[in-house]
Amino acid sequence: MRYLLAGVLLLACGVLQAMAQSQTLISQEAWATYMKQFVQDNGRVVDEANGGISHSEGQGYGMLLAFLAGDRSNFERIWSFTRTELLIRDDGLAAWRWDPNSNPHVTDVNAASDGDLLIAYALARAGRTWGIQGYTDSATRIARAIGHKLVVQNGSRLVLLPGATGFASSDRKDGPILNLSYWIFETFPVMAQLAPETDWAALAKSGLELLTIAKLGPARLPPDWISAPDNAPVTVADGFPPVFGYNSLRISLYLLRAGIADAELQESFRRSWLTENGGSPAIVDIPTGRVLTRLTDPGYRMLGAVLACALNATPIPQDLRRFEPTLYYPSTLYLLGWALVAEKYPRCL
Repeated sequence: MRYLLAGVLLLACGVLQAMAQSQTLISQEAWATYMKQFVQDNGRVVDEANGGISHSEGQGYGMLLAFLAGDRSNFERIWSFTRTELLIRDDGLAAWRWDPNSNPHVTDVNAASDGDLLIAYALARAGRTWGIQGYTDSATRIARAIGHKLVVQNGSRLVLLPGATGFASSDRKDGPILNLSYWIFETFPVMAQLAPETDWAALAKSGLELLTIAKLGPARLPPDWISAPDNAPVTVADGFPPVFGYNSLRISLYLLRAGIADAELQESFRRSWLTENGGSPAIVDIPTGRVLTRLTDPGYRMLGAVLACALNATPIPQDLRRFEPTLYYPSTLYLLGWALVAEKYPRCL
């Protein structure tokens, strides 16, 4: 598994450059459009397709996008809402779900590790680039909490639990239950600087290993939720839809953003998106390999375009070169994909 080691080495390289990146990778026009559509005046990032709620993932995405757009004032606004409304747990992690129609607004105090990683990562990069020690200190506290509460040893593997409760082997007979899209690989080298007591390189390696063995069903795609007990085959987690779905479709982008463009690791995405579905991701039923829904929103098509760019230097299609927001999630993925192309693959623009 040569690319496992290569991927971990790539993650370990260029950490200082990533944290100190000050180049504006998202245009002011695109970012202003995103802000108007999805970010309220108090810094709350709204997932309007999910009942208008907010969540730690969305707040972390918003902070990262604000950083990539070079927008210090709105970064602070989004962080202020995140800090006051979600960082209410006593372990340093963020509560994951905030509902404007409920009282209290936090309707699920469990953590979500992808949200915590995104928040800590955005804070660390902003703190270093803009010279704000308070951001760095907050990032350090969150990174240490993630390492302490959400990174656990499972037999020979170090794994990232999706939440603080409900997913570990002590919580379920088929545990741990994992979501490989929560492994945001670009964040791990930064977490290693903030909280070196956790072996983030080993965590990255286990994530890459799991991606190679969790290609299930005829389409050989990773399910959104897997059961990964030690010394047992990886399977679709019981009680979860057996699909390659809205979670897993961002794995390809996360790998590329971390500098992991290994063709073998990306092969199942390339085949499904670029060969079989005309450049668009699709929701796929794992047991049968049947396409359930083709995702033609520009934000989802950008995922296929970014992959084609990284693997084959294929130019980004003209109709994807202007940001036209639709829903929160695909619009967020669009801007993350655009920022990656602007930074690492400008030949495709």
